[in-house]
Amino acid sequence: SVPCSAILSSYLLGERLNLLGKLGCLLSLVGSTVMVIHAPEDEEVTTLEEMTSKLKEPGFLAYAAILLALCLLLIFYLAPRFGQSNILIYLTICSVIGAFSVSSVKGLGIAIKGFFAGQPVLQHPLTWILVITLVASITTQINYLNKSLDIFNTSLVFPIYYVLFTTIVITTSIILFKEWVTMTVVDIIGTVCGFLTIILGVFLLHAFKDMDVSLGNLPQVLQNEQPAPVTRDDKNVLIEVDNSSIAPEDKPKVFMLYT
Repeated sequence: SVPCSAILSSYLLGERLNLLGKLGCLLSLVGSTVMVIHAPEDEEVTTLEEMTSKLKEPGFLAYAAILLALCLLLIFYLAPRFGQSNILIYLTICSVIGAFSVSSVKGLGIAIKGFFAGQPVLQHPLTWILVITLVASITTQINYLNKSLDIFNTSLVFPIYYVLFTTIVITTSIILFKEWVTMTVVDIIGTVCGFLTIILGVFLLHAFKDMDVSLGNLPQVLQNEQPAPVTRDDKNVLIEVDNSSIAPEDKPKVFMLYT
């Protein structure tokens, strides 16, 4: 997601991708690989009844209520005021809504497998709740993602969206499916380090996007081009006191010598 969007926007849309941006794409790819290696395995949920029991847990209900309140605050208060100038507003809306879409897709996947197994999933109310939630969440995500792409640089939108969306999805998985319960300390550290590597790569891609840095001009960029300070004699400093805008032209210039 991160390198593909940055590279394609560079070639197809003419957006700049300097050396630090390419390094950020590489770090994002490395961090994603580390996360996949240490990722927790899904907890086995095979029926809609099991999915319903997990959705009814107090921890997830409180988490979903907080996300919904945050989403409404962003949509109706912050987006009209700061959405045109702050890239995080629209992308945060997409990421928060992503928690509901991922959970809905998980539940619908279980429903589809149950349908082909001959289970009466169409009569189960959770199936239609998940369908409505998925349609509403995906529509909202597409709407605000397109708004963000219309205003901001494509090579910045997708990396930041990736980080925010991944953060929300990981948190949702922890609360809903408790995927980290059986993880070892090594896997937890590896997952966190991989995610921090992705954030570092996105930071390089975003923070230095306007710098003209490449392998060809890297020595000139690193070289200090500031002129060396001129050493002046402390005992004899010549000060010219001349304000031609005020003094008449017929008056001679005055110099003062301090010793």
